[in-house]
Amino acid sequence: MKGRGCWETASVRSFCSSRCLNQFKKDDSGDDDDETASPADKSELHNTIKNLSLKLDDLSTCNDLIAKHGAALQRSLNELDGLRIPSESSEKLKAVNERATLFRITSNAMINACRDFLELAETHSRKWQRALQYEQEQRVHLEETIEQLAKQHNSLERAFRSGTSGRAANPTKSFSEGSFLTSKGEDSEEDEETEYFDAMEDATSFITVIAEAKEDRKAEGGTPGPVDWTSSDNVLDGTSLVPKEPPKVKRRDRIPDKPNYSLNLWSIMKNCIGRELSKIPMPVNFNEPLSMLQRLTEDLEYHHLLDKAVHCTSSVEQMCLVAAFSVSSYSTTVHRIAKPFNPMLGETFELDRLDEMGLRSLCEQVSHHPPAAAHYVFSKNGWSLWQEITISSKFRGKYLSIMPLGAIHLEFQASGNHYVWRKSTSTVHNIIVGKLWIDQTGDIEIVNHKTKDRCQLKFLPYSYFSKEVARKVTGVVSDEQGKAQYVLSGSWDEQMECSKIVQSSPSSPSSDGKQKTVYQTLPAKLLWKKYPLPENAENMYYFSELALTLNEHEEGVAPTDSRLRPDQRLMEKGHWDEANTEKQRLEEKQRVWRRRRLEACSRGCGSEDAEKEADTYMPLWFERRLDPLTGEMACVYKGGYWEAKEKQEWHMCPNIF
Repeated sequence: MKGRGCWETASVRSFCSSRCLNQFKKDDSGDDDDETASPADKSELHNTIKNLSLKLDDLSTCNDLIAKHGAALQRSLNELDGLRIPSESSEKLKAVNERATLFRITSNAMINACRDFLELAETHSRKWQRALQYEQEQRVHLEETIEQLAKQHNSLERAFRSGTSGRAANPTKSFSEGSFLTSKGEDSEEDEETEYFDAMEDATSFITVIAEAKEDRKAEGGTPGPVDWTSSDNVLDGTSLVPKEPPKVKRRDRIPDKPNYSLNLWSIMKNCIGRELSKIPMPVNFNEPLSMLQRLTEDLEYHHLLDKAVHCTSSVEQMCLVAAFSVSSYSTTVHRIAKPFNPMLGETFELDRLDEMGLRSLCEQVSHHPPAAAHYVFSKNGWSLWQEITISSKFRGKYLSIMPLGAIHLEFQASGNHYVWRKSTSTVHNIIVGKLWIDQTGDIEIVNHKTKDRCQLKFLPYSYFSKEVARKVTGVVSDEQGKAQYVLSGSWDEQMECSKIVQSSPSSPSSDGKQKTVYQTLPAKLLWKKYPLPENAENMYYFSELALTLNEHEEGVAPTDSRLRPDQRLMEKGHWDEANTEKQRLEEKQRVWRRRRLEACSRGCGSEDAEKEADTYMPLWFERRLDPLTGEMACVYKGGYWEAKEKQEWHMCPNIF
């Protein structure tokens, strides 16, 4: 009996310590590094289940033996119990009988548990096999799609290059057929891609360490100085926590829900590889019911940052607020993957909110190819902003790049501080498969041309494998001597903070030989925080509170105002079929208007000069001047619009709708 029990125990230990059980535990815990089901993996899985089945058979045999010998033992004990034996021996036999019964019950429970274990393993193994097979099929399908796309991409690039070499004598024609026009006026497809990928590979070039707020430390030059971070030193405290005052005019807070119309994006975009998207007719299914002029006006949602900056006595503190304002303009784009309407040539949009926001804004579409918009903002709080933005967008098959070209100017009247910066590159990912998402990448340099203060902002690209915070933005504000004064950090879709630098020093060289600067800073102060989206925003194109009011009908606006555009209004109401019809009518009307200008110009000059003259539009409210700071020609506001609105004299406005 003792030998039989030891043999049973050894069998159980052999089963529990077997390689099969260990392998199963490994598979069940998910520690296996392989992500796909290769034939070897499937074979190993089957072998594991087979070995488990064999072990269960051994246990079943052991169970039968235990039951057989246990029954015999029970009978023997019963026979002994019937004999006349001393009372002391009878008590021992009874104890042995009870232990034998308990042993048999425990053995049966063990066998049942092993059987349940094997059934569970078989059930999960089938689920694993189905899941692994599905993932393998999806991977093969995606690889085939990418391979086909890569072949099409390469063939289109070869065709483009061969066509470009054949048109080398006529660079103007090359521009009009889809090449990328850089800021230097050069036809450079490769420069665009190089710039894009370089921006993705850049990393933060400094390290910050928080210092004690009330501890005296030596400054960078070796001289001691107070570093208390108090509100008496700056006006940055509570900047982004400015409460929203209730509007003096009741504005709408919702629009009709977006219809659920399905459309295959790839079926249209596959024919657009390498082309300028502004030249491709798109259905309104890809749009949102706002024009590009209205999207440009959305940059003013956090205008209170500039109102606060007016009161800064320190130019570097003012630079922090200006930098936060420049980042805040991207906060509305995180969910806004839809395309705004391309404005008609001569289309305008006004935002007259002197009483509510303390500002007046005017946009005008001053060019159609390439699309360019001029923008001017006047604030009664002591600042003005103007810009001319040309949108260059290219689809490369793998992503869609949107590159705003042009400088943004901001001037504070009291101090005379004049800031200039440019926008970063926006990239729309997952054009082929997956959910569309947008990212901002690249560097922005903000320069105060009066004091020579500078701010370097870096938009870090999002990556699934990066340890950085998603949509991270970092920056350093330096004074006219190049000495770093503030560190900026945050994300372009949530908030920005600034930290005052008290000391800087070089770090130890890394393994690749690069050396970063270590900035010792005081605790961070919140500069800007994004407003929450309105209720039901996911069904209203993810519009912010300001965006919901931009297309609201207003009396007294110019007849060229975006609010009066019929296709955009129909789309907002949910009538997409009618909106597509109206959009085609407006685009054809614009083409007829251009042909008439071309015919009129061709009477007095050659064909090439006539084409240039036809494409040269004379804006109604802006005029083209040389920008003395950037050396570029740009459209600036020449006045007259608000006077015309007051008198309601719009006879000079073209009939574009």
